[in-house]
Amino acid sequence: MRLARRSLLASLPALAAPRLLRAQAARRLTILHTNDVHARHDPVNRLGGACRSVDETSGACLGGSARLAAAVASERRVAEDAGRRVLVVDAGDQFMGSLFYSHWRGEAERRVMEAIGYDAMTLGNHEFDHGPATIARFVRAASFPVLAANLDAGEEPELAGLVKPWAMLGADIAVIGAVTADTPRISSPGPRIRFGNELRALARAAEEARAAGARIVLALTHVGFSQDRVIAGSVAGLSAVIGGHSHTLLSNTEASALARYPAPVMGPGGAAVPVVQSGANNRFLGRLDLDLDAEGRLLDARGDSLPLTFGDARDPAVEALVAELSRPLEALRARVIGTSAAVLSNETCRQEECALGTLVAEAMLAAARPAGATIALQNGGGLRAGLPAGEISLGDLLTVLPFSNTLATFRLSGADLLAALENGFSAAESGAGRFPQVAGLRVRWDPAAPPGRRVVSVTVPDEAGAASALDPARLYGVVTNNFMRQGGDGYVSLRDGARETYDTGPNIEDVVADWVAARQPVSVARDGRIARQ
Repeated sequence: MRLARRSLLASLPALAAPRLLRAQAARRLTILHTNDVHARHDPVNRLGGACRSVDETSGACLGGSARLAAAVASERRVAEDAGRRVLVVDAGDQFMGSLFYSHWRGEAERRVMEAIGYDAMTLGNHEFDHGPATIARFVRAASFPVLAANLDAGEEPELAGLVKPWAMLGADIAVIGAVTADTPRISSPGPRIRFGNELRALARAAEEARAAGARIVLALTHVGFSQDRVIAGSVAGLSAVIGGHSHTLLSNTEASALARYPAPVMGPGGAAVPVVQSGANNRFLGRLDLDLDAEGRLLDARGDSLPLTFGDARDPAVEALVAELSRPLEALRARVIGTSAAVLSNETCRQEECALGTLVAEAMLAAARPAGATIALQNGGGLRAGLPAGEISLGDLLTVLPFSNTLATFRLSGADLLAALENGFSAAESGAGRFPQVAGLRVRWDPAAPPGRRVVSVTVPDEAGAASALDPARLYGVVTNNFMRQGGDGYVSLRDGARETYDTGPNIEDVVADWVAARQPVSVARDGRIARQ
C-alpha cells in the first residue's frame, strides 16, 4: 500500500525551494482526502457496481468503507510518525449511489464518516437531491464542519446557519468549502437556497480566514477539476485545492488517470498551488503532503491517489458497522416496486429493439426532459437480465441494471448522434452489447451494409408528433448512462462531441424504479423505433 509520492515542486525546478529549506519547513501537513464516494460502503467492481461472486473470485472487488478506514488509519500513523499534522477531508457527494443512501438518507454516510474520523467536508450537488431537510439532519448530527462558502441558505429555515463558509482546524489552518453553482439545475435544493459564484465566494472566505489568523488556507471544492485549476490560478492565498464533482483520477501509478498527482497550477502570487482529486466510488484515498514555511507559503507538495485493492486490509469495526447498516437493505431489495403485464426479456436487446430496452430508454427520457433532453440512448448490453411477469421487486431491477450507472445529460450535434448510432449498429451480428435502445427518435438501418454505413434514415418527432429528418448541424438534448457518455462500448462520439455534459445524475435503477411505480401494470411493446431496411 506504500506509494511512490511525486513532488509537485520537483517537477517545477524554478519554483522548488532548496532542499535544506524544505527539510526545515515550519509546518508539515498531510491531507487525506476523498471525493464522490456516492454511498459505496460495500466494495464495488471496476464499473462501480455491486460486487458479485465473479468479482470476488477474480480479485476485481475493490474499495469500500472498511478498506478506506484501514487505509486512513495506516496513512495517518505513517504521517504522524514522521512528525506531520494530519487532516481527513471529503470534497462532497457522499450521498446518492447505492441502497445505503436510498434507505438511510445520509445517516449511513454520517456514521461511517464519524467512524473513519473526518475533520471536514464540503457539500456536493447530490447532497441536495432530497431537499434541504435531508442535509439539515446530516449537518446537525455531524461532529465535523460541513462547508460551502458560496451557499446562501439564510431564507431556508431548515438550513439557515448550519453550513459555514469556512472553518479553522487548529490554530492556523482554515478549510474553505464550495459547491458547484450548477446545483439548482442538476439537483433539488428548493427555491429558498441560492448558489453564488464559486471564485468570488472562495476569494472572500480566504481573505476572512487570513484576517482571522489562518496561515494555511485549503480550498475544499465540489466544482470539477477544470474549475479547480481556475480557482488555483485565481484565488489569492490558497495553499492547495482539494476537489471533487468531475470524478477525476489523478495518479502517478494508475493507467486510467487523467494526469499526475498533484497537478500544479501557478497561483496569483507566483507560487505553485497543488490541485488534487482521487477518482470516485470509494476506490481511492488521496494523500497530499505539504511542506510550508512559517507564513504558510508552500515549499513542497507531493503525494498520490492510493488504490483500495482486493488484498488490502479492512478495518473490522467499520466492516461491522457497514454490515449493521446493510441489514435493512435486504428487505429493501425484496420490496415490490410494481408489476408487469408480461415477461420483459433481455435476450434480443443486443441485436434489435426490445421491449425492456424501450422501457429503460423511456424512463431515462422522462427523468431528463426537465434538463432539456429529447432523445435517450441505452446500450443493450447494459441490460443484464429480464423482468418477470407479475410483481417486480427492486432486487429484480437491480439484477437488470447492476452497474449503478448514472443518468448523463448533454447536448450533441446531429452528426455526432449519427456517428453514435452507426457505432451501435456496427456489431449487431456479434451481440457485443453496444446495440442502441432508443426513445425520442426513429431509425431505419440495414444490417447487410458494412459497419459505419448501416443507418438508412433517422427522424426526430417534435412535441406535436410531426417527424423531421435528423439535422447534422443541429444540437439535440440527449440522455444516456455515464458509461456510454464517457465512450464505453465504442461510443467515442458521445465522449468527444458532447457539450454541457453532466454525467452524475441519479442512478439509472432509481429512475426506472420510479417510472415503473407510476405505471401499473407496466406494458411495453416494441413499436418499430428501430426498424430494419
